[in-house]
Amino acid sequence: MAEDNFFERVYAIARQIPYGKVTSYGAIAKALGTARSARMVGWAMNACHNMEDVPAHRVVNRKGLLTGKHHFDGTNLMQQLLESEGIVIENNQIIDLDKHFWTPEIEL
Repeated sequence: MAEDNFFERVYAIARQIPYGKVTSYGAIAKALGTARSARMVGWAMNACHNMEDVPAHRVVNRKGLLTGKHHFDGTNLMQQLLESEGIVIENNQIIDLDKHFWTPEIEL
């Protein structure tokens, strides 16, 4: 049951990511007070592929790589979704990551 609660907390943060912005697995983990659980955030994002209200395409690795893209239908859907929000991607990596990065607020 604790895992389900963690996943829901991850999704609550992911839903806050603004249009045209991205964040990282690690930034979400840090905001949850579990800085070493970036991999679990990744598992949560993988598990939400049928939840249309969770913008999983906006969560990337700390270098801006589209590491979760193979979990989306179609080979380039993650990239296409990000590009439709004005984010430029080359070789599966966001260009100018700092400009597009959103840092979630730390939960108390």
